[in-house]
Amino acid sequence: MAIIETLLLLLLLCFIVLCHWRWSQQRSSPLTNWWVIGMLPGLLRNASRLHDFATEILNQSGGTFTFKGPWFGNMDMLVTADPANIHYILSKNFSNYPKGPEFRKIFDVLGDGIFNADSQLWENHRKTTMSLIKHAKFQDLLERITWQKVEKGLISVLDHISELGTEVDLQELFQRFTFDGICILLLGYDPGSLSIALPYIPCEKAFGDMEEAILYRHVFPESCWKLQKWLQIGKEKQLSMAWANFDQFLSQYISLKREEFSKIRGEMVEHQEEGFDFLAAYMEAYKVQSGGSIDSEKFLRDTLLSLMVAGRGTLSAALTWLFWLLSLHPLAEVKIREEIMSKLHLKEDEKLRLFSTEESRKLVYLHGALCEALRLFPPVSLEHKAPLVPDILPTGHHIDQNTKIILSFYSMGRMETIWGKDCLDFKPERWISEQGVKHEPSYKFPAFNAGPRSCVGKDMSFIQMKMISATIIYNYDIKVAEGHPISPNESILLHMKRGLKVRIAKRSV
Repeated sequence: MAIIETLLLLLLLCFIVLCHWRWSQQRSSPLTNWWVIGMLPGLLRNASRLHDFATEILNQSGGTFTFKGPWFGNMDMLVTADPANIHYILSKNFSNYPKGPEFRKIFDVLGDGIFNADSQLWENHRKTTMSLIKHAKFQDLLERITWQKVEKGLISVLDHISELGTEVDLQELFQRFTFDGICILLLGYDPGSLSIALPYIPCEKAFGDMEEAILYRHVFPESCWKLQKWLQIGKEKQLSMAWANFDQFLSQYISLKREEFSKIRGEMVEHQEEGFDFLAAYMEAYKVQSGGSIDSEKFLRDTLLSLMVAGRGTLSAALTWLFWLLSLHPLAEVKIREEIMSKLHLKEDEKLRLFSTEESRKLVYLHGALCEALRLFPPVSLEHKAPLVPDILPTGHHIDQNTKIILSFYSMGRMETIWGKDCLDFKPERWISEQGVKHEPSYKFPAFNAGPRSCVGKDMSFIQMKMISATIIYNYDIKVAEGHPISPNESILLHMKRGLKVRIAKRSV
């Protein structure tokens, strides 16, 4: 009996020593690589703060880190926030890093849209989209739609809320604004989600469910999310419901446009009042490319959904983080108000009017504030790549064929090696030089991606963000609700987890 007790005591002692050793190893390394299960326990333990967790690991690892998953999970990946690697993957060796089948599998809801496309299909998408958004009539339409939605939607709702004196989720208002705006721009239809009644529109709410499911597909074993998809549970059930909402919403307006298109025998629709019809113009452009026939409804659906994701989610996320940052830095908000009055030549008590694209370029300090918000909280928090053939990155890391690589754009804005010791500070001045706006290379500031796949709507985004933010800053005081917790959501697009609860008061101007 004594021998058995002694053996048990020795086993217990060995277990304690082993645990202590593993704990000490874990303290000196970003993640513990356990036998069989790899680094999965650390990932699961930090699943509720994935973006900040990745940043901590990358800071400790010099900007690039190899994650080892369970031997049975196919989860091994390289995570990097090193500008040299970003530049190499997205620009210098672009052809070796297409979106590929794994990316399409994760983003299957977007079908053959521009985000998933490779090779000739991608080139056709980009060429067609750029030709349309560079059209002078499109620029006029964009300014007019944005300002009309500001006046008839945003201001009406903000005035109503300020009179009630109640709290409101500013993030939700921005999401509703951008959803309505992109629907008007692409479909010629205003769903009216941004109105005093704040109606529930399934398609508008479906974006959040889709974005969360896609992030989880990036970091958890494919077998897990495929099982959820088969069982229709968890995030995958939410994604399936979102998918159905997108299909139902878009098919309705594609069908209406097809009827209109057929009535005019395929000619470009150009309403005299609006001057430009994006969907009709896209259908006409694709008809020419495809040799005379308009392709299936699915292709149009995929194209429009991809553009809606870009126009709805990214802008609303950027604006939400901007106003939270301004609430922490009131002097910056004062400088923006002074710049608006000075550069737009407004007199005391004069209301803010519609300002043109050229006038918006004069708002340099506001531009700097937007860039800081985008640097610290890039709407697209990460990018997923895999090489066609084995490669060696500038940091010396050897990459096998089809190895999953995660480019952490969120972490890049928080790296001292990139932005200096004040990398966590909100400093609009960082973006201002004697000549005006200071530009940084996209592989250092990838808020709009980098290389050949850089965002085609970057200029369009700044026009809209300046119109919306200038209107609110000039006309209202925004106070974040006391004690309201702020953290990024676990989503492919960087929204706030619990929204941005604020109180709104009209300013006397």
